[in-house]
Amino acid sequence: MTSSRVRDRWHTLLRWRQQLTVPQFTVVTGGLVIAAGTVLMASPLCSLDSVGLWEALFTVTSAITVTGLSIIDVGRELTPLGQGLLMVLIVTGGLGLMAITTFLQGFVQGHGGLRARLDRGRALDEFGVGGIGPTFNSILITGGCVMGLGTVLLYSFGFSDIQHPLQRLWAALFHAVSAYNNAGFGLWNDSLIRYRDNPMVNGVITALVVVGGIGWRVINDLWINRRRVNRLRRLSLHTRLVLRSTAVLIVAGALGLLFTESFAMGGVIAQLAWWQKLQVTLFQSISARTAGFNTVPLSVETFSDAGLLLVIVLMFIGASPGGTGGGIKTTTFATLMGATRSTLQGRQEVVIHQRQIPATVVLRAIGVTIASLIFVLLMALLLGLGATDSGAPTSTTFSFLEKLFTCMSAFATVGLDLGVTAQLNRLGQLVLIVGMFVGRLGILLLLSALYGNRPQPRVGYPREELYI
Repeated sequence: MTSSRVRDRWHTLLRWRQQLTVPQFTVVTGGLVIAAGTVLMASPLCSLDSVGLWEALFTVTSAITVTGLSIIDVGRELTPLGQGLLMVLIVTGGLGLMAITTFLQGFVQGHGGLRARLDRGRALDEFGVGGIGPTFNSILITGGCVMGLGTVLLYSFGFSDIQHPLQRLWAALFHAVSAYNNAGFGLWNDSLIRYRDNPMVNGVITALVVVGGIGWRVINDLWINRRRVNRLRRLSLHTRLVLRSTAVLIVAGALGLLFTESFAMGGVIAQLAWWQKLQVTLFQSISARTAGFNTVPLSVETFSDAGLLLVIVLMFIGASPGGTGGGIKTTTFATLMGATRSTLQGRQEVVIHQRQIPATVVLRAIGVTIASLIFVLLMALLLGLGATDSGAPTSTTFSFLEKLFTCMSAFATVGLDLGVTAQLNRLGQLVLIVGMFVGRLGILLLLSALYGNRPQPRVGYPREELYI
């Protein structure tokens, strides 16, 4: 190949790169990060011989999408370097794969116009035309401070049973990073069951999960208005809606699990003391929406069908926009509830906290919910074909509820597992890999990456009534 042809192809690649939209650039960058991480994770420096390319691919995808589903024992099959790489991937995905790739796109593409800044600002969940750099730096500083504080508390008071100082420090740092980024990865194969009755571990982990799940925008709004007398009124609608929705979901989830599991035959919390029941259900209510940690065994034998169905609903709702969790987001759920209330009241517009919500936001919330639900059902349909079991002599035939639970856990990037993931064959695990990647990026961003930016049609159509 002549030098002129090489030069022409290089220029073609440069032009293609500069024409990528933010969603397309995010998808490409995410794929490249997963590919590079897979090669590194499968190397002898990071893992044992039992971890091949497929196991590394699944683990890296789960880490970069901050899911927590795993088909290996992280504490035993990964070397210290591999565990460090896993933590770096969790931070990369948790603090915002979109934020990082958006920040990098400014250097790669070199666009400096107003339209490009608006495009990058929207991708970072930032309203306005402010620079990406200061926002990105604030996200890193806030996350670093919160994870650092969590590490100190877990080291000093939480994991006090670990005698070796370096092992205790690593356990505290790893779990603080995993909790803040809502990843759900742990160094022990029983998650946090051994610390079920430890209030410090329960409190620190759940606090990190909540702070990471509500998002940087809410934290920044609270910090700006921290000294104002009427700060609650000065908070943005987004902040008030996120805080209220988060509190309601935590309380409702805890009370719901307390009700379903206290009366379940052979329930895992039936024989616990009342304060243990409250601690367990509160922890699982918070963890179920985004994090994936568990302090009690999770299976169809230990949880009732009603309890598992409630957990599925919590996983589907997920965290908040700009947070480190997945799901359709708390604001989407609140918008749908507001639209339902307005419909029942006979209103023509959706009003939340004395503020009218634009019709485009309502349509986006409906679109995200319906598209996400269809995607999860499609995943469950593929797993329910019967050709996704591993076929091993010790394999178990799982119910549709267990498969639906696993699909929702993957798509909502939660990471709770009923023992299904490791017993799926590669086709079934591939379904979960795709679900984790799509769930982390979001349905709308993925569709935008596929179809690109299409101009709005200028043709208007006549209105006609439709019976509902």
